[in-house]
Formats: sequence, structure tokens, C-alpha cells
Amino acid sequence: MKHWTTLAAVGVIAAVAFVPAKAADISGAGATFPYPIYAKWADAYRKVTGNGLNYQSIGSGGGIKQIKAKTVTFGASDAPLPGKELDEAGLAQFPMVMGGIVPVVNLDGVNPGDLTIDGPTLAKIFLGEIKTWDDPAIKKLNPNVKLPSQAIAIVHRSDGSGTTYNFAYYLAEVSPDWKSQVGVNTSVQWPSGIGAKGNEGVANNVANTKGSIGYVEYAYAKQNKLTYTKMVNKAGKAVAPTSEAFQAAAANADWKSQPGYGVILANQAGDSSWPMTAATWILVYKQPSEAAATGEALKFFAWAYKNGGKMAEELDYVPMPANVVKDVEKTWSGEIKDASGKPVFAMTN
Repeated sequence: MKHWTTLAAVGVIAAVAFVPAKAADISGAGATFPYPIYAKWADAYRKVTGNGLNYQSIGSGGGIKQIKAKTVTFGASDAPLPGKELDEAGLAQFPMVMGGIVPVVNLDGVNPGDLTIDGPTLAKIFLGEIKTWDDPAIKKLNPNVKLPSQAIAIVHRSDGSGTTYNFAYYLAEVSPDWKSQVGVNTSVQWPSGIGAKGNEGVANNVANTKGSIGYVEYAYAKQNKLTYTKMVNKAGKAVAPTSEAFQAAAANADWKSQPGYGVILANQAGDSSWPMTAATWILVYKQPSEAAATGEALKFFAWAYKNGGKMAEELDYVPMPANVVKDVEKTWSGEIKDASGKPVFAMTN
């Protein structure tokens, strides 16, 4: 397993390839949310096939820009593109894995899971309305936690981020003020706080700033030994971030209900559901200019669907359900074709 604390200190991770990229390596760029599992899959895939993955962990906004500029074979985004944008760009979209976004804090004497926060309180913190840790709203949720009268230092993403999109989407669901004042996007106008690039940057800033709060994908919190909070979900239950809680949130998702399987999993019903669960998507061209390269990318993703579930669970991600994988692979065969109309995935099977 990689030492993610060291990687986080680097800021932006250049690639998942681990060795100098070769011309035959699969090229992709985008979301930092799935970077830990893509890295793990890439390492295992290289050992099995000899083929590498050159993935730039630059944020969802950067991944969307690079795939549209055709500088990579695939883009990766935690914010799904709507059907109209997919059609206009000639892109196919499919979910690869799911995980959870968690609030992380740096408070002396507070351990992972000690602190509980609900959505409205979290929104007020990031709106800059709750300024200290001993605010009555936080104390009410945590009567048995010793909270300091310390100023809250907010850390948020500075880059275009699908993690931000899902975080903001959830806050807009639970806070009318957030919805009207900030809204939902991969980049928002933050009322307060300091920005950091990538999940890596937020994790590193929170780890090094006393009194801070940020939001990261759970694998970053776990591997960097950050103090995550519990959350009060839609059912009013305080839940911890676990793969079971993420799976509970995803259990009733109707993946076919949105173009490109673009279902948002925030604020789902259920006593066990984690409220900030999210999927991450891959973007490829329906008629790629380099069909063989796209075929190799789909071959990697098919291998990850089939063989990567246990590795995903070890990092507390949730694999896509078998029925969704089956539908996605049908989409590949039906939509992603070379210039002669031949499916590029069938070419590699």
C-alpha cells in the first residue's frame, strides 16, 4: 500500500504510472477522489499484463478539459456531465467506483469519530457563520466532547473538483442558505477559508493546521490518519463513514435514470446511509480518434470491474454492482466504436 501522507505532501500527483510512462501506457486525467484506488489497480494491472496507466490526478475540472482537448484517452470526473453536454461533445460516460466524502478536522484531544456534525451545521461552518469550535450548534450535537474556543480554519478545494460538486450538492440539499448563496458546481465562490489543490492538498493542509476543517474522500482521511467526523443522515441517525454506510446510500440508486449513469448519491434515505456518498465517472469518446488506445483503456476498466472489487473495499470504496457493470459493458459495445463502426471494446476482448 502506498504511503499517502508522503504523496499528499507533494500536492498534485503527476501520474499513477510509478515508472516512466511508455507510449503504450493508457493515458487519463482528472478526479483526485478515486486516485488511491486507480493507483492500486494500476499497480496490479501492470504486474498482470505489463501495461501501465499514466493518470494525472489534477481534479475533475482538469480531466474534463483534457478529454475535450483530446490530450488523453479518458477523462475522470466526480461530477457527471449532463446528457446534453455528453451529446454535444460526443462522449460516453460510465461510473467506475463509489466512495464517501467526509469532513475532517484537526482538534487536539478529538479522535476519529468523536465529533458529530449535521448538514445544516456543516453548511453554516463553510458559510463562515459558525466561527469557533465551541459554538452552541456544535456543542448541542456533541454534549460529551470538550470543544475549545478556537477559531475554525476552513480548508476547501481551489481547483475544479467533483468532490466539491458532491459536497456542495449535499449542502444545497440540507441548507436553503447554501443553495441560494453558494449553489452547486465543481468550483464555487467560497465565503471563507483557504484553498488547496486536490484531495491531497486539502488532506495535507488539515493535517498541518490546528483548528481546521476540510472535506476529502474517505481513503485520504484513512490513509493520512486524519480525524473524520460522524454525520447525521437524512433519517436523523448519527453514522460513521464505512463502506457499509456508503453501500447503503447506493443501494437504491436507479443508475439508468440519468444519461451516462449520472446519479448523485448525496442525502439518500435509510438509517445506515452515509449522507455524502458519491460515485466517480469515466469519460471517453464514442468515436475516438485513436480507437486502439480507447480499447486498451476499456480493457483496463473491464479488468478492474472484474478483479478490483476486493482492492476497492480494502480502501473503503464500494465496487459498482454487477448489474450496473453488465449495463456499462453493453454501453461500451453499443456506443463506443471505431471509424468503421466496429466496437472498440469487442476488439480487445
